[in-house]
Amino acid sequence: MDIRLDGISHSYGETEVLRDISLDVASGQIVCLVGPSGCGKSTLLRFLGGLERPSAGRVLQLGTPPEGCLNPLTYVFQDFALLPWRSVRGNISLVLEDHGIRGAKAEEIIADVLARTKLTDFAKALPKQLSGGMKQRVAIARALAVKPAVMLMDEPLSALDSQTRELLMDDLIALWERQPFTAVYVTHNLAEAVRLGHKIVVLSRRPGQIREVVEIKKTLSQRGYADPELEQVQKHLWNLMRDEARAADEELLNV
Repeated sequence: MDIRLDGISHSYGETEVLRDISLDVASGQIVCLVGPSGCGKSTLLRFLGGLERPSAGRVLQLGTPPEGCLNPLTYVFQDFALLPWRSVRGNISLVLEDHGIRGAKAEEIIADVLARTKLTDFAKALPKQLSGGMKQRVAIARALAVKPAVMLMDEPLSALDSQTRELLMDDLIALWERQPFTAVYVTHNLAEAVRLGHKIVVLSRRPGQIREVVEIKKTLSQRGYADPELEQVQKHLWNLMRDEARAADEELLNV
């Protein structure tokens, strides 16, 4: 299933947040949204997920969800959003219970996503027993359990230390290489964007408009830590954003 944003604009009262955003998200792509603070990245993600409606424009779902899809659009949050009294297995099973899936069928799905996210040995652990990186793996496993057409990822690695963030990027790449998924990935970290994004959408400061769409042809597995080509892309992205990022930060300080 593909997603199309068609002329999305939005205002909160007199404050214009987004202006005329049109974008295609193709099945099997990770599309990263970057831009200065307050440019509307997370707002755009809420429109994609149907949590809010834009003032103008449409979000279109094109084609059919994958076979067995329970939730076409599924979030992965920055703060993990795990239930502390439920085990790893229990947190994953919760989304299946909402669809009436229990017993052997549920166990089969849970075993599959635990294996794909390297969590099989931690199925009985409670969230308080896990590191931040492990908690985010559980959140990703829970999202995968419903076989979403598109994962909506709102700065999923920003609460993690740099070492854990690198490990989770490796995990996400490995997941995608084994079984490609579609994602819209909001981040303020340009290194994440160039490691994970097939397409990187640069938004301007508020009101957010698309300044440029950068496509990276290298496969995810070909992207190394010190890749000169990726470093050039990251430098280009920062050159696009630098002045506006500074202005946006000053604007937020004066609010």
